[in-house]
Amino acid sequence: MPLFARKSSKNSSEHSNISQDSKGRTSLNSSMLQNNNSNHQNNNNDLDKKPPLIFHCQLAHGSPTGLITGFASVRELYKKIAECFDISEDDILFCTLNSHKVDMTRLLGGQIGLDDFIFAHRKGRAKEIEIVKTQDALGLTITDNGAGYAFIKRIKEDSIIDRIEHISVGDHIEKLNGLNMVGKRHYEVARMLKDIGTGETFTLRLVEPIRSGFQGIGPRSQSRASASASGGGAGGNAGRNYGSGKETLRFKANGNAQIEPKFDEATTAGVEAINNLLESFMGINDTELASQIWELGDKKSNSMDFAEAIDNSDLESFGFTDDFIIELWGAITDARRKSKSKEGP
Repeated sequence: MPLFARKSSKNSSEHSNISQDSKGRTSLNSSMLQNNNSNHQNNNNDLDKKPPLIFHCQLAHGSPTGLITGFASVRELYKKIAECFDISEDDILFCTLNSHKVDMTRLLGGQIGLDDFIFAHRKGRAKEIEIVKTQDALGLTITDNGAGYAFIKRIKEDSIIDRIEHISVGDHIEKLNGLNMVGKRHYEVARMLKDIGTGETFTLRLVEPIRSGFQGIGPRSQSRASASASGGGAGGNAGRNYGSGKETLRFKANGNAQIEPKFDEATTAGVEAINNLLESFMGINDTELASQIWELGDKKSNSMDFAEAIDNSDLESFGFTDDFIIELWGAITDARRKSKSKEGP
């Protein structure tokens, strides 16, 4: 309640809260201030009554289950995980959702389902590899963890990288020709690799995720989920199914996190198609970037308006060509059309 919301001189009880000193100055007595302070406190308590979001987390190579809460970005999430397991924040390479394996299809990117189980993958062995770029394309798809680490998400079959047995999916690209890549976005690393001339030799320093420990053993959370499905379960986890929720926590560019409904069918198809184009044209994989492109084009009626929306956004810095924007627009309209055809007349 605002302090001066009530009007004076309606009844005696209101007058009793107002007094004048010897110089004629009007003041509020302590009882009114206490009442208003109490009202403000009650309002704050009402806001605090909303339960915090709590996520279950394990280290991917084996650990007890920790409870993680109070974060609004990937960097803050890593910090909370590091505090929970008493490890360095910089030691976390990336996180996967609902799988302890190095499975890049389950990579934690710009969003988390409200009932997803988080597995944190720690840095393992570092390795330096000298590569001769015998072809124009290396055959890499690069993504990043949203906290400054770019790493290999996919390796094209029979490519230059595929023929080097010491390079694997999940490896963090730490240095390129001695230059530190930590803190660079995936598209910056991809561009630097693309700029290497055919026939040139370069050196990659990679850091692989820890693959030993309990990687081959299902996490305890899975056994609990199986037990609950058959009517069992332990304690407060009985009946809980991880990864099946309808809402997601999305991390925003301004550092805030917001709960939103999961993508509908058209959005899911459109984002996937856009991501495939990003991989083909730029060698990167980024669901959050693909989602941003989809949102810019979702309500547009033609490619010109879509191109203008991109030019007026922070995506303008990517320097997308006209041909690429037309390809993106085609992916958006295809996803819309397929969704409408399934809905019927």
